[in-house]
Amino acid sequence: MARQGPYFCGIDAAMDVISGKWKSLILWELDEHGTRRFSELRRGLPGVSEKMLIQHLREMEDDGLVHREVYRQVPPKVEYSLTEDGVSLNEALASLGAWGVERMRRIGAEKVSVSP
Repeated sequence: MARQGPYFCGIDAAMDVISGKWKSLILWELDEHGTRRFSELRRGLPGVSEKMLIQHLREMEDDGLVHREVYRQVPPKVEYSLTEDGVSLNEALASLGAWGVERMRRIGAEKVSVSP
């Protein structure tokens, strides 16, 4: 079930749905690569545990950010994609990402390379 507040401001409401290390990265991965299966998401997010990815995907589905499509076949197939709200949240996070890139440049931090 989606969280309902109470909220003190818009940032509070936004942080409620993206709290946690992996949610914004899941949004980015789905935006970059489109519809993904669970194993593809896990490979695209090095360091995330299966348990944490499942938990975040469930929360994001409840919050209306991610769509989960289950195909009734053997073996079962499940795909994840962004909803309209997920796309708009990812667009809102783009300026935060740009700020982060500039900060990395200023402090001399290296960008982590993610292999396909």
